[in-house]
Amino acid sequence: MKFIVSSTYLLKQLQILGGVINNSNTLPILDNFLFDLNQRELTVSASDLETTMSSVLEVDSDNEGTIAVPAKLLLEILRTFPEQPLTFVVEDNNTVEISSNHGKYALAYADGSEFPKSVELTNPSSTTILGDVLATAINKTIFAAGNDDLRPVMSGVFFQFSPENLTFVATDAHKLVKYQRTDITASKVAEFIMPKKPLNLLKGILAGSETDVVIEYNESNAKFSFENTILICRLIDGKYPNYEAVIPKENPNKLSISRTQLLSSVRRVSIFSNKTTHQIRLKIAGAELNISAEDIDYSNKAEERLTCSYQGDDMQIGFNSRFLVEMLNNLTSDDVQLEMSLPNRAGILTPIDGLDEGEMVTMLVMPVMLNS
Repeated sequence: MKFIVSSTYLLKQLQILGGVINNSNTLPILDNFLFDLNQRELTVSASDLETTMSSVLEVDSDNEGTIAVPAKLLLEILRTFPEQPLTFVVEDNNTVEISSNHGKYALAYADGSEFPKSVELTNPSSTTILGDVLATAINKTIFAAGNDDLRPVMSGVFFQFSPENLTFVATDAHKLVKYQRTDITASKVAEFIMPKKPLNLLKGILAGSETDVVIEYNESNAKFSFENTILICRLIDGKYPNYEAVIPKENPNKLSISRTQLLSSVRRVSIFSNKTTHQIRLKIAGAELNISAEDIDYSNKAEERLTCSYQGDDMQIGFNSRFLVEMLNNLTSDDVQLEMSLPNRAGILTPIDGLDEGEMVTMLVMPVMLNS
């Protein structure tokens, strides 16, 4: 088995696939890339059993064969090469020899047949979405997903597809984000929960991409196909909580304000908040928003006044500043609106501008009890 490939082209593809490989694997074979050569097409795969990703590369060859090559070692050597053709030759003594312009390097390889086979999806449903739109949907929601191993359903992003729209939801019970596209639809209703790791991989690859992504899914797995790459992952099993029930419908108190101004203010004031609760107080009266924090244990306190546009009753409400900062950071609009009903009901944060046609973002943040 022998093939010739450009060093930088190979490195670029392998760095993307390398994101799948865990630092510590239960099966030693998973520390390898699977190289499957079929004449001019080299399919490289990486897997952690839950997620498998493969890319097809064009190489110069008329051979066939499969081997598993140590991922870490191969990536390390490839990073050191300037752009040049590399020749890979599989020798009889269980090593693969790489020849560059300057020398030869031999790596021990493993038998390719030991590598776990990727799952075939039976009768999947499918939806097509633009790469950049999918990356944006992941970006806007994934930060709100939980990290609690006891509640695995909340540790992923909930995909809800219907003939009316596509909806992506993430929550950790303190904050919730719902991202919706009415300009893209699916042929039929489907719901599944995607784990974070494959979503982070997709987000990195697809940001700014004008390529169509075909998403196929059934009860247990999802498959994302685009350009020369396929990612297959196991879905999180379980029923997603009824998130619509926690979004308050009647919110008569509406505050509009510059996003960057509110973000800077919350950031500064929160430095003086209690280090365990991160509690800040929002006091709204007329066109004035008063943001304050106090850490009684250390006699630290801060207060800022901002002008805002407000309709509703005067009110005071407490929030965890970290959640508020995360949400404001994740929006790209110039102005935001915070809708509230009561100090013990969730606040709803939405962007006022900067959205594409058919794009909707709703962020919900739970209040914290104010100690008067």
